[in-house]
Amino acid sequence: MPPTFTKTFVYNELYVYNIKKDTWTKVEIPNPPPRRCAHQAVVVPQGGGQLWVFGGEFASPDGEQFYHYKDLWVLHLATKTWEQVRSTGGPSGRSGHRMVAWKKQLILFGGFHESTRDYIYYNDVYAFNLDTFSWSRLSPSGAGPTPRSGCQMSVTPQGGIVIYGGYSKQRVKKDVDRGTQHSDMYLLQPEDGKEGSWKWTRINPAGAKPTPRSGFSVAVTPNHQTLLFGGVCDEEEEESLEGDFLNDLHFYDATRNRWFTGQLKGPKSEKRKRRRGKKAEPEGPDKQEHGGTSAQEPLEVVREVVTEDGTVITIKQMFATPGPAGKPQSNEEDSPDEVGGPVVEPSPRSNAMLAVKHGRLYLYGGMFEAGDRQITLSDLYCLDLQKMQEWTALVEMDPGTQEWLEESDSEEDSNEGEGTEDEDSGESDKEAGGECGVCAHQGQQETHGPAAPEPRALHQTSTSGVTSLPKP
Repeated sequence: MPPTFTKTFVYNELYVYNIKKDTWTKVEIPNPPPRRCAHQAVVVPQGGGQLWVFGGEFASPDGEQFYHYKDLWVLHLATKTWEQVRSTGGPSGRSGHRMVAWKKQLILFGGFHESTRDYIYYNDVYAFNLDTFSWSRLSPSGAGPTPRSGCQMSVTPQGGIVIYGGYSKQRVKKDVDRGTQHSDMYLLQPEDGKEGSWKWTRINPAGAKPTPRSGFSVAVTPNHQTLLFGGVCDEEEEESLEGDFLNDLHFYDATRNRWFTGQLKGPKSEKRKRRRGKKAEPEGPDKQEHGGTSAQEPLEVVREVVTEDGTVITIKQMFATPGPAGKPQSNEEDSPDEVGGPVVEPSPRSNAMLAVKHGRLYLYGGMFEAGDRQITLSDLYCLDLQKMQEWTALVEMDPGTQEWLEESDSEEDSNEGEGTEDEDSGESDKEAGGECGVCAHQGQQETHGPAAPEPRALHQTSTSGVTSLPKP
């Protein structure tokens, strides 16, 4: 059965994680955008650094109010001031869309809009000019992607824009919808010699493609490859929905038009002085170049967490092992008591947020489902993308500390008049429910301060000067 929700809380908070100081800071800036989730946020260098936010959705705690936004906001990082930018001709209200910075423009694709009466998915493309502050709708030639939300959207080194995957649903009969997890890929690029003209091309990459999924997270690596993490593969029937959550890594190299599976080498042994004996086997063509040894059988760890109301939640995690039987490959000079343990890594999840800074990938939060419960996360991990050895847990989270919010009388049950230009009453789509907010990350290190954000998903993360990374 789909997860049930007692309450939903939506945020408009802004947090910064400082890499050097290893601290979270809640940044209080007057007149922020109204609370929302499933929006998009992009950082650009103009004006000393700007964070642009478009769209998203709001849901009141009791679910009585729900609507999509079509507003555009900019946070001026130099002056720490929010500004709402009013410009006509922009996209309609929506959630789950994707937006990237391309030269001096913001390019926006897709998304969905839902009300009590109906829903619609989009495959339209809009451009926002950062010099003139004006919207324009693009009309690319060629056959493009079908309508969808929650897809991958990233800029290639050649100046094109890649669209991969995503989710959509359609009504097959009264009160019955069928979801589709897309696995096709398209390239959007300017047409040669034609100012403002674009064209769609379907592409079929080689290599080890990711399995079909939705709710995956995307980042761009320092060598301009697109990184994909996790997500959920749903098995839908008319009366039920079950999801298999993932925590794998994939890389797309646009230059070679090829997918690679991200393989971690595992932790280095400090006791090992030199290697001898076995020669290193050459990597397969579909393994990330700096990705080390081939995958071994994963180690399954099962934990049971008892909630306050006595419900037992079973959490199953799959840990990669650095060598056979969970041990690093041995040689004659290894200490006999040297034994490898489970590799630290983020648990399987969807809707996590990714950001890349100083060659490191940072992963924050997300959600997973346990039975009819949806659990939101607030853990923080980092991975050195050059070494590709192992994840480091900066902030760990015990699912047993999660508070399941029961129905209660609260002043927050009613929204305090947060207006919108595009309001509809209804229920949110699968990519847009849950606890969310705007979340800006700038870094790494260990532990966290008292100002760390509450667990959430469908927020947005960005690093200064780097394109924001999406989530359905």
